Amino acid sequence: MAISAEAYAQRRERLGGLLGERGLDAIFLPPSSDLEYLTGIERDLPTFGNISYAHGWVTGAFLAPGREPLYVLPRMYVAFHLDGAPPPGAVVVHEDADGPALFAEAARSLAAPRRLAIGARAWAETAIELQRALPGVELVEGSSLVNRLRRVKSEDELTLMARACELAREAMDAVAPRVRPGVTMSELVEEVEHQLRVRGSRCPSFPTHVFTWGADRLDSADERSAHVPLREGDPVLFDFGAVVDGYCSDFGRTIPCGEPPPGWEDARAAMLAGQEAGRAAARPGVLAREVNAACREPVEAAGLGDGFRHRMGHGIGLDVHERPFLSVEDDTPLEEGMTFTDEPSILVAGSFGVRVEDVIAVTPEGGRVL
Repeated sequence: MAISAEAYAQRRERLGGLLGERGLDAIFLPPSSDLEYLTGIERDLPTFGNISYAHGWVTGAFLAPGREPLYVLPRMYVAFHLDGAPPPGAVVVHEDADGPALFAEAARSLAAPRRLAIGARAWAETAIELQRALPGVELVEGSSLVNRLRRVKSEDELTLMARACELAREAMDAVAPRVRPGVTMSELVEEVEHQLRVRGSRCPSFPTHVFTWGADRLDSADERSAHVPLREGDPVLFDFGAVVDGYCSDFGRTIPCGEPPPGWEDARAAMLAGQEAGRAAARPGVLAREVNAACREPVEAAGLGDGFRHRMGHGIGLDVHERPFLSVEDDTPLEEGMTFTDEPSILVAGSFGVRVEDVIAVTPEGGRVL
């Protein structure tokens, strides 16, 4: 099930209303989760280094109330990312063309905008050329505006996210038996990502992380320890996610390798109590920081607060980390249909770690586990 063309049009209509409320004439968005949310133009898979084309900075679309998106795209982007088929009305910039002039012409077609929003992922060169093309224009950060639309999920979005959660859980079920002495964190990462792909995930939703937390830590992100064999008694902490039609999951479990160390079961019980308290508190109208505090309370009561090193969770959707955050600094009132991770962890220095993570959707009864 994919998002329909009608849904994309409705999202752009809502965006137009928000732009009007904020006194903004238009928004320019580069390829990003924001552009995908509003148009369906799919992002590329992330890579370690940047892919670069001539005039690459022009890539994106102007969106203004009452009109269809106006895309400005390098020829090679069209050829290799859109299968040679540009969207209707797109300005295609060839390698030997005057990129700044064509970009300026597209910007000026917006009827002399005075205030223009720009997506957070745009190149600095894009912002510079917008100011050259539109003297006196006020540029405003635009991704927080689109976030106002994205943070509450539709039923179709929740269905896609639930499927991404299901893929992660199935992958964990398949990988768990491999947690035994002699396996390496690198091998577990490889198996997790293989299991995600064969089940239909487009890619991992972020770099898969598998690690232990003891006197001698093993960590898939550390080349010095990623290939060291696992030992008896080490709890192994998993953090990974799947992607279905652009929507992310974020999933965590802890699998002991044999008998866990002393104190681990008590910490696990406190962590699960914290997760449940946070889930129950995730209701409309409750402040994000209050949900975070509810999650922390059982862990603090167990005397393990120093080991709770991060927030309860974060918003999630087309990006694996979205605002708002279930964190001490965030005063956002929750709304029904918002989605968050519920991911308390306890990391005891020199001893052990334990973590769990699920995705929840806010309902009047508390968080519904996706």
